[in-house]
Amino acid sequence: MTTSSGHTTAILASRVKGTNVYNDQGDKIGTVEDVVLDKQSNRIMFAALGFGGFAGIGEKYYPVPWSLLDYRDDKDGYVVPLSKDQLQAAPAYELDDLTKHDGSLGDIREQSYTYYNVNRDWQ
Repeated sequence: MTTSSGHTTAILASRVKGTNVYNDQGDKIGTVEDVVLDKQSNRIMFAALGFGGFAGIGEKYYPVPWSLLDYRDDKDGYVVPLSKDQLQAAPAYELDDLTKHDGSLGDIREQSYTYYNVNRDWQ
């Protein structure tokens, strides 16, 4: 089955990890470092986008609602309606913090959906 943009609805998480992420202007703003899943509801909690740092040192991870990522063949990556400045100002964490206490450390999912003004799909 395909989505409205013509893509299939199923994808392996291993194919998503490491995919470049661009803003609407075509600038690379990071990569998908991982996808955080909610095992209880069988939903994606968020994509963990990473940028900054060098060789993994000093890199911050930004939990971004999955619904903001739109795969584009012409980019061979995801496009998000965010500027690099918006992403840099967003809540950021260490990668391990994104799953501590089921992702509720500081209520990470709630904070990220509020920051990006995205409807909660788990309510």
